Amino acid sequence: MRLAIFGLSVSSSWGNGHATLWRGLIHALAQQGHSVTFFEWNAPWYALHRDCFALPNGELVLYDDWDAVRSRAARVLAEADVGLVTSYCPHALAAAELMLDSRVPLHVFYDLDAPVTLAQLERGQHVSYIGPRGLRDFDLVLSYTGGATLRELSERLGARRVAPLYGSVDPALHAPTAPSARFAADLSYLGTYGSDRQAALERLFLEPARRVPARKFALAGSQYPSDFPWQQNIFYFSHLPPAEHPAYYCSARLNLNLTREAMAARGHCPSGRLFEATACGAAVLSDRWDGLDAFFELGDELLVADCTDDVLAALERSDRELARIGAAARARTLEQHTAAQRAHELVRLLELSPQPARPQAVSSMAPEV
Repeated sequence: MRLAIFGLSVSSSWGNGHATLWRGLIHALAQQGHSVTFFEWNAPWYALHRDCFALPNGELVLYDDWDAVRSRAARVLAEADVGLVTSYCPHALAAAELMLDSRVPLHVFYDLDAPVTLAQLERGQHVSYIGPRGLRDFDLVLSYTGGATLRELSERLGARRVAPLYGSVDPALHAPTAPSARFAADLSYLGTYGSDRQAALERLFLEPARRVPARKFALAGSQYPSDFPWQQNIFYFSHLPPAEHPAYYCSARLNLNLTREAMAARGHCPSGRLFEATACGAAVLSDRWDGLDAFFELGDELLVADCTDDVLAALERSDRELARIGAAARARTLEQHTAAQRAHELVRLLELSPQPARPQAVSSMAPEV
């Protein structure tokens, strides 16, 4: 298959989780004989932190202006088997319109942020990547989140065929590695700052750091504000490129996984970081949400915390016990949550999607009547 993808970013992992997921999927698709052309707006903040410059068996198209790249995108779509637009793509509406007016057989939308999309709509807020006809013109809508979210995408946005495509990990890049003294910690957390994660971060990371000042805590991620309530025993890394993630995970006794508020509220939303850490054999302590037990055996493969005391209790576990939990989680991840497995799932979903006859193209941006 030849896929034309219009997304947020694959070239920079700074401040977004989309890039790492796409790199793993694209690499796995290439190994399976498929090719991807990825169109990405050359955002200044991503350009400053670019850590990927080419795609295997594919092409990365960085553009400064949509009008200037539009004709090239049209040519790629004309030769593609699948056109796919993602959430938070800066030119999602224009790309969707071009795709729906093209000869590409399959029209796909992938919402990697579906709970956030639905929460914004519930609040009456504008969602920049959803047009006036919602998702009804796409042949297939993929969601990073499963459960009730799938039904909501159909009922609220008119998606005709919805399926989950969860996060994943590339085990060639995320595997057990030697710990680094630079990242050594009792509890580490890797994640971009988000106001909707702050309450959980306070409860499950900052308060434990206050209560046990003799223990070392590590936090890595961008966009943390200057007035963030740092503690003396918290060590901060403003950005870690993906190549350093394994050493970061493997250098802590325990790794914390936190979920955005909207996603945790709807459940069935495993983050890419969760699969990355477990693929490295690291012991993980996660916040709780519905559906978590569908991905890992709680207690045996993954620890769960609801409050500060749960975190402190987890930190009291022996190194041997934490190592056993990490090994069990790694086995589960390699069995069920790799990028290669997700790529097979994606291809299967695309192959099973009907390709309706389109005697004339209909733009999804036209107002519904």
